[in-house]
Amino acid sequence: MSVRNLDKLLEPKSIALIGATPKPGSVGSVIARNLFHAGFAGPILPVNPKYDAIEGVFAYRDVASLPMVPDLAVICTPPETVPGLVAELGARGCKAAVVITAGFGELGEGRGKELERAMLEAARPHLMRIVGPNCVGVMVPGIGLNATFAHVTPPKGDIAFVTQSGAMATTVIDWAMPRKIGFSQMVSLGDMSDVDFGDMLDWLANDGRTRAVLLYVEAVTHARKFMSAARAAARLKPVIVIKAGRHAEAAKAAASHTGALAGADAVYDAAFRRAGMLRVFDIDELFDAVATLAAPPAHGGDRLAILTNGGGLGVLATDALMDEDGHLAALDPATLEKLDAVLPRTWSHGNPVDIIGDADGARYKAALDVLLGAPEVDAILALNCPTAIASSVDAAEAVVSVAKSRRRPVFASWLGGTDKALAARALFADARIPSFETPDKAVRGFMHLVRYRRAQENLMEVPDAAPENLAPDVADARAAVDAALAAGLEWLPDPDVRRVLAGYGFRLPKGELAKDPAAAAEAAGRIGGRVALKVYSPQVLHKSDVGGVALDLDGPKAVLVAAEAMAARVRAKVPDAEIRGFLVQEMIRRPGAYELILGTSEDRQFGPAILFGQGGTAVEVLKDTAMALPPLNVKLARELIASTRVSRLLRGYRDTPAANVAEVELALVRLSQLVCDLDAVAELDINPLLVDAKEAIVLDARIRVRAPKSRVHAARLAIEPYPSELAQPVLLEGVGPAIVRPIRPEDAPLIDSLVDRMDEEDRRMRFFAPVKRLSRDQLARLTQIDYDREMAFVCESMMMGVGLLGVVRIAADPDHARAEYAIALRSDLKGIGLGRRLMVRILDYARSRGVGEVFGEILRENRNMIDLCRGLGFRIEASPDAPELVHASLALADWQGPEAAAGAHEPG
Repeated sequence: MSVRNLDKLLEPKSIALIGATPKPGSVGSVIARNLFHAGFAGPILPVNPKYDAIEGVFAYRDVASLPMVPDLAVICTPPETVPGLVAELGARGCKAAVVITAGFGELGEGRGKELERAMLEAARPHLMRIVGPNCVGVMVPGIGLNATFAHVTPPKGDIAFVTQSGAMATTVIDWAMPRKIGFSQMVSLGDMSDVDFGDMLDWLANDGRTRAVLLYVEAVTHARKFMSAARAAARLKPVIVIKAGRHAEAAKAAASHTGALAGADAVYDAAFRRAGMLRVFDIDELFDAVATLAAPPAHGGDRLAILTNGGGLGVLATDALMDEDGHLAALDPATLEKLDAVLPRTWSHGNPVDIIGDADGARYKAALDVLLGAPEVDAILALNCPTAIASSVDAAEAVVSVAKSRRRPVFASWLGGTDKALAARALFADARIPSFETPDKAVRGFMHLVRYRRAQENLMEVPDAAPENLAPDVADARAAVDAALAAGLEWLPDPDVRRVLAGYGFRLPKGELAKDPAAAAEAAGRIGGRVALKVYSPQVLHKSDVGGVALDLDGPKAVLVAAEAMAARVRAKVPDAEIRGFLVQEMIRRPGAYELILGTSEDRQFGPAILFGQGGTAVEVLKDTAMALPPLNVKLARELIASTRVSRLLRGYRDTPAANVAEVELALVRLSQLVCDLDAVAELDINPLLVDAKEAIVLDARIRVRAPKSRVHAARLAIEPYPSELAQPVLLEGVGPAIVRPIRPEDAPLIDSLVDRMDEEDRRMRFFAPVKRLSRDQLARLTQIDYDREMAFVCESMMMGVGLLGVVRIAADPDHARAEYAIALRSDLKGIGLGRRLMVRILDYARSRGVGEVFGEILRENRNMIDLCRGLGFRIEASPDAPELVHASLALADWQGPEAAAGAHEPG
C-alpha cells in the first residue's frame, strides 16, 4: 500500500481510544488527556470495560459497543490483545489504527514477531492502515488531533516531522515550542509494520498544509517505494533527513531499537542525494534546519553578505562559511558607495560589513537596506554582540522592520545569554527570521538552503546526450555468468571476468590464460615485450596479498622463473589453494596515470550500489570513495566522481596532465548498465582502473555471482532502470520506419524540438495556455521520470534528423489506482493514425502495470482529442469545476484492448 486510507489516519472525523484509563501517569491516561484537550472537533470514544467515564466522557466496554465506526483507532493495550482488536475494528469498517503498544517486531523473531504478523493479517482484508506498533502516536495540530503521549501539543504550522524514534518526536516538539515553530503533522512510525517513510512522503508531497518535511530515519523499508516517494516529495518541497546508525556499532543499536536492519551509511547517503533530500548529521543540525525551514520560503543564490557590529564575529562567520564551501559576496563599487553614504568612515569597507561596536538600530537598518538591494548579494547574515553603548533589542527591531518587506533570506545571530539577547531572539522568532545562538550555526543554516537549492538544480538539470557507443553483448556476458552458476562457482573465473567486461566495452590489456609455468612462458613470447603475471586460483581473491602478482617481466625465461616461484609462494600462504594456471598480460606503462577503483556490491536495503574512488593496494587506507545507486547516466557519473578527493587530482596539477575524465564517466555508465542487465552479479571489483590523459584501462577485476533472488528483472534495484525492452519498431504511413520507446532524460532537446514543431493552437490544446517554449525545469520534469510510477513513450523517426514525431505519457498515483494521461503530436502529422497508435500503446502498458483507471482533462473545443478518446472507449463527462473542460476516463478492467479499438478513427 501507499496513501490508501491515510486520510482516515491524518484527517479523521472520529476517534476511538482503546485502552483509555484515568490512572495517573499511564499511557492510556496521557493519550486520553491529549485527545480530549487538543481541540479535536469530532467524537472521541474511549473504550475500557473497567470505567464508566474517561475525562468526563462515557466509556464503552468494547469495540462492539461503539455507537459508530471510528475513522481512527488508537490502541494502547497489551500486545496479546492487539491482533484481535484490529480484526474487530476492521470488521466494523475502521480504516486506520495507531498501535502505541510495544513488544512486537522490535524484539526480533519469536512471540513479538508472531503478534506483528497476526496484527497485519487481521488488518489486510479490510485495507486497514497501521501506524506502529511501539510508537508515540500521531499529531495534526491543524485539526486539534493529538493522539500521542507527548507532554505538550505544538502549535499549528507548515512543517511535517516523521520519525522512527518516539524520543526524537517529543524532543523536537519541546525544542520548537519556545521558538514558536509549528507543525502540520508529527507522525511517530515506531516499528513501521505497515505505514512507513515511503507512504508518509507520498502523502506529504501533496499535502497543501505542509511546506517542508523532516525525517528521522534509523532504517528504510521497501527501498524502491521510498526512493520514488522521496524524489517526488523533494521536487515539490524541502525534505530534510537525519540518519542514525552511521557507524556499524550505532547501526546495530538502531536495528535492536526498531527491528529493522540498517544498511551501509554510504549507501543511505547516496540514496538521499539521488532523491534530492538534504541530509543533516546530528540533532543540533536538525534543529538548525528546522529553524531555517520555519522561515517563509525565499529563493536566491549562495553569495552571502555578513553584517556585524564586531569584527571578530565577522571573521568567525567567514571562516565557517569557507569551511562549508560557501561564497562570500564580493560587493560592487556601487554598493560600497551606498554604504559609505550611511555608515561612519571607520566601517570595514568590505564584506564582512563591520558597522562598528556603537552601531544602533538606525545604523543596522540603513546598512541592511543597502545590502538587501544589492544585486550581487543573495542573502544576509546579521550578527550582534552586546555592548553597553547600543541596544541589542533596538538592533533586532531594525533588522525585523527591514527584512519583513524583502524576499531575500535574512539570518540572525544575536550573541549572549542575557534578557536582551533572549528578547531579540523572540523578536526574530515572531518575524520568522531564522535565528541562531552562534555565527557558525547561522552559517550552517544558510548553507542548508544553499544545498537544498543545489539538490533541486541537480534534479532539474538536463543530462548530456547518451553515449552512442554503448552496445553491450548482454547475451554473451549472461552466458558466462550462467555457466559459472551451473558449475557451482561463487567467483567468476578470470577468463570469464575478462569476457564479461570486454562485452561491456571496457578496455583490457592483451592477455592469455596459461595452465602452467611453461605455458605462461610461451604466452609471454606471443604477447611480446614486458608482461605482468598473475596467479589464477578460485581460492585467491586478493592476489597481491599472497605474492600472486609479478610485474614488468622481460621475456619468456623471466616469466617461467617467476611463475614457478609464484606457485610456491601461494601454496605456502594458502595451502588449500588450487592453482589452475596463470594470467599473462601485456605490461601497461602509463607514467603519471591514476589508479582508480570501480565496483558494485549489494546493500541489504537498497540493492546494488556503485562505488568509485582512489584505487590501488592502499584503497582501504586512503578511504577516498563514494557511492551511487544505479542506473547512472553521464551526468550522475560526473557527480559521483566529483564527490571524491581524487577528482581534484584528475584535473591535473603541476606538470601532471589532466586525466581523461570522460573515459572514467563512461566506465561508470558501463558498470551501471552491467549491474542493471546481469542480476546474478552480486559483487564486482575493478581495481585498478588505470586512467591517463588518453584512456582508461582495467588492470585487474573480480566478479562474484549468485542465483537471482527474484524472477522479476531488475526487482533488486532501488530505482527502476530504463525499460529498453519496451521499445517497439513501427512503420508509419507517409513517414516511414520509426520506433516507439520509453522516454530518456537525454530526450529533453528532442522534446523541445517537438513542441517547437507544434502550431500555436495545438500547444494551447496540450498545455491549456499559449505556450511558446518549455522552460528548462519543465523539460527536466517531462523527461526525468520515475519508471516505477510514470511512463512516457516517444515515437522517434529512424530517418536521420527527423527527430520525435509524438509523445504520450501517464502519471499514476502511488497505489496505481488511477493515472492521468497526456499526448502531444507534431502538427503536420495528424491524420496518419499516430495519435491512436500512441494512445493504444500507453493504455496497454497501463493495464499491464495494474492501473485501474486512466483519465485526462480536455479542452471542450478540442474535438479531435474528444473523438479519439470516445473511439477508444473513454467516458466523456462535463467537468464540474471547470466549464471549459471535459473529463475523459477509461476503466481498464473493462477495456478490451487494441482489438476493440481497431475501428476507431482519428479525425484529421
